[in-house]
Amino acid sequence: MDLLQVADAVAREKSIDRDEVLDAMEQAIQKAGRSKYGHEHDIRATIDRRNGEIMLVRYLEVADPIENEATQITLTQARRKKPDAKIGDFLTDVLPPIDFGRIAAQTAKQVIVQRVRDAERRRQYNEYKDRIGEVVNGLVKRVEYGNVTVDLGRSEAILRRDELLPREHFKNGDRVRALIYDVREEPRGPQVFLSRTHPLFMAKLFSQEVPEIYDGIIEIKAVARDPGSRAKIAVTSKDSAIDPVGACVGMRGSRVQAVVGELQGEKVDIIPWSGDAATFVVNALAPAEVAKVVLDEENNRIEVVVPDDQLSLAIGRRGQNVRLASMLTGWDIDIMTEAEESERRSEEFRTRSNLFTEALDVDDVIAHLLVAEGFASVEEIAFVEPRELAEIEGFDADIAEELIARARVFLEEQDVRMEVRRTELGVEDEVADVSGLTSAALVRLGEQGVKTLDDLADLAGDELREIVGKDALSEDEANQVIMAARAHWFDDADGGPADGGGSDGDPTEDEVAEATADGRANISGA
Repeated sequence: MDLLQVADAVAREKSIDRDEVLDAMEQAIQKAGRSKYGHEHDIRATIDRRNGEIMLVRYLEVADPIENEATQITLTQARRKKPDAKIGDFLTDVLPPIDFGRIAAQTAKQVIVQRVRDAERRRQYNEYKDRIGEVVNGLVKRVEYGNVTVDLGRSEAILRRDELLPREHFKNGDRVRALIYDVREEPRGPQVFLSRTHPLFMAKLFSQEVPEIYDGIIEIKAVARDPGSRAKIAVTSKDSAIDPVGACVGMRGSRVQAVVGELQGEKVDIIPWSGDAATFVVNALAPAEVAKVVLDEENNRIEVVVPDDQLSLAIGRRGQNVRLASMLTGWDIDIMTEAEESERRSEEFRTRSNLFTEALDVDDVIAHLLVAEGFASVEEIAFVEPRELAEIEGFDADIAEELIARARVFLEEQDVRMEVRRTELGVEDEVADVSGLTSAALVRLGEQGVKTLDDLADLAGDELREIVGKDALSEDEANQVIMAARAHWFDDADGGPADGGGSDGDPTEDEVAEATADGRANISGA
């Protein structure tokens, strides 16, 4: 019974299951028994869970033929002890209790301590692995090289120096509140990592201070932080009667001040979230005023035009305001003044006008009218509907037809020049046959040394766009070109086109994707 009492005490102290402690004791007794009777024997120990009685038993397996005489017995020998024994059965011999000597007791103690420690680590990992993203309170236990060890009650956690706010210092005994952002199993045991700089930490603090967020009426859409300095948080309300910004600020700023105080004075901008990207970016750049925005959804960029006197406010100290706005919205933001935007528009207008004047052999008035209508390239004019051109003020059907004809002649002549240039650069015909590449793009590839199908296939999509120009190919189009260039790898790998592939025996897109890695390996080996 003393054994059971000890097991109960250890289980309570270490917060682990009582059976795990008793299992550790059984392992220790078993090891001591094997030390006494021989390690080659299959000796097992059990502790009765009701009265604490220890039983030491040797197991012998009935086998034919015998491979290990210490743990196995023949069927004939087994039937002398147990008449109905058969192959695969186990015979047991109860061994007398052993007296633990000093060495055996020390060994048993080590086994029990190790097993209990392992059980404690498992309990700690299982307890905290599902608590990632939760804010916890603890006491500072020690500080080493700026890293803070925090006592959470039943376990310890690590608050690393780079997860602390700037100029923030703790000493032993201080209370600390932080976010559990990771729990990992490491050789030295499970490690719980805390953070006070993570954006989710701020979101959780607002959730604790603002009942509407806790109840789900107000939702935090995004958080961007420059820890210890400034932060932006985007909120929206599911109830039109509740102002999300006002609820987060609180009466006389009480709610937001509670968060600011916890974050050592970090300034917080509370932004109303909007599903419209342009509106959201304008809100995120507050307190700066925005005059105009231009979205480039393909490249996930947005140009923001601000009055000249608002430029420094929009950018912020060391670019902090625009950087946080970009992090909050997920858009790359380019900021320019109205004067810069006007100058750039004028330059674009002059460039396009000169292009149309030279390519179409028209006077400045017609070129200016085309640019003013939004035409940016000769290709757009060559393939536009004649009636659209004819609708421009001062144009008629004859002028529209003549402009389209001149644009197409220019493009044909340009293609001839580009084809000659491609041949001079040594770009192979197989590359020219890849769908999606224009003559100009082929020339740019040749100038960069991409001349064979393998050269093209070795490129990544973003590398191809960098060479031919991001305006020439979208990301999806660039990837399709690369996949088409890699199709011959599939043929090389299988000795020919796969049956049942694309039309005319070409491989399907899925087959090409699966063969890409093998094809690359084949080419590298060659």
